[in-house]
Amino acid sequence: MIEGYTGRETVEVGSMLRLHVSTDAPFFRVDFYRLGEELEFLGSSDWRTGVHTPPPPHPDGHSAHASPAEDWNWPEYVFPVPRDWRPGIHIARFVEGDTSGRPSDPPRRLRHPSGFEREFFIVRPSSAGSLSRILYKKSTFTRHAYNRSDRSGLERACNLYENPVYANAVAGTGTPKGHKVSMRRPGGINDLGYWDAPFIGWLERNGYDVEYCGDLDLHEDPELLHDYDLLLSVGHDEYWSQAMRAHVESFVRSGGNVAFFSANTCWWRVHLTDGDTAFVSDTDHEAEGAGPPPTAADLWWRPAPGGVGVPENSLTGVSFRNGGVWPGDWPGDRPCPGFSVQHADHWVYEGTGLADGTGGGTPDVFASGVPLIGYECDGAAFTYDEHGVAHAHGRDGTPDSFLILGIALLHPLNLEPHALRSGHWGYEPREDRITGPRAATMGVHTAGGTVFTAATTDWPRVVGLGLDPAVDRITRNVLDRLRNRRSGA
Repeated sequence: MIEGYTGRETVEVGSMLRLHVSTDAPFFRVDFYRLGEELEFLGSSDWRTGVHTPPPPHPDGHSAHASPAEDWNWPEYVFPVPRDWRPGIHIARFVEGDTSGRPSDPPRRLRHPSGFEREFFIVRPSSAGSLSRILYKKSTFTRHAYNRSDRSGLERACNLYENPVYANAVAGTGTPKGHKVSMRRPGGINDLGYWDAPFIGWLERNGYDVEYCGDLDLHEDPELLHDYDLLLSVGHDEYWSQAMRAHVESFVRSGGNVAFFSANTCWWRVHLTDGDTAFVSDTDHEAEGAGPPPTAADLWWRPAPGGVGVPENSLTGVSFRNGGVWPGDWPGDRPCPGFSVQHADHWVYEGTGLADGTGGGTPDVFASGVPLIGYECDGAAFTYDEHGVAHAHGRDGTPDSFLILGIALLHPLNLEPHALRSGHWGYEPREDRITGPRAATMGVHTAGGTVFTAATTDWPRVVGLGLDPAVDRITRNVLDRLRNRRSGA
């Protein structure tokens, strides 16, 4: 048995990586890989002495559970990050050894990033922006919110959703009440392999150099984005801090561009605590015995005092409350309607050959039959004009300049909000005054810089796996147009 986690997910070349490891083997080593076109093996550490340390107990007293709210405080091991390592997302694979320092299992080539007995970390260059003006933000807060701290052969099932731990407000610190998770817990790799790995491979195969950061980097450093022209949000990007939001909005106002190849984006606010190694969020995730009923006070869109009162769609153009979620496995059995084209003369569609039905024809649909829409998707509240074209009305905070370029209506819908039913799209409550269809709405708006939103979590996966030529070309158009600051959409 071996498992581990990082002290901090981001390191610079030439610095030290701090890993915390627990194992019942007498020795262990770490194999290092870089995630790119493929998993590139970089080398192995020396053998280290193994120590087995149990996790902190869960307050519920269940022996199979462990606390998701505490730093697990496992022994720290320090490893140098060579200066000649290429920045990017890297993987540390933990390898058990016997008393002679030999691997207890035959060496295996790592063919996929996902799995247990491993952890990812981000390597940044010593000079920000020196390799690329595109910054890829890995959605690390969302990863921690869902991390169950499982290991091979054992389901601990503890996170913000399953067996959560409720934390009361701490007087004098500004930290409010809510469910708490520590970012210093093991759990292996899951979402990185589903959304990020295919997209990163596509980026590198097609010559798009990018630099990387995590959510904590964006939270802590108000100047991080100064060295970049384009920020990428990829996959499932649900949990944002107030500082993250402020830094990105300031970046856009100053002419910076953002591409949201993601969905469920900026749905919950988080509050960093414990020296920025944990966070609290007052969500709506109820659990028996896990504290008082949650109030969902950290919903970005809901007006204060019941929520934050700063709708996420004022930044992204879209919101999960106008979209939906398909329950079950990924990609599962969800419908594959694709996006119906609007405004085919827009630069986003350049070179696709797609038509929007202007002049009386039927609009083209791209990615039909492909699992592009979902598993979660976001939308702008809209109305149709006399020609059947959808326009965002902006009554819930979407910017006036937001242009709906593609639309996918979600059906069948579950009849009850905030509930999941097999074979139906689930959805969240929204303002009573907002009516109209639930839909994923791809679009773009300007607010100094340009903001593009794909409005679906699985956009980067479809791109990376080469499942649809129009999605591929649109992605290239967005990257090529927004990689340098320029005015106009």
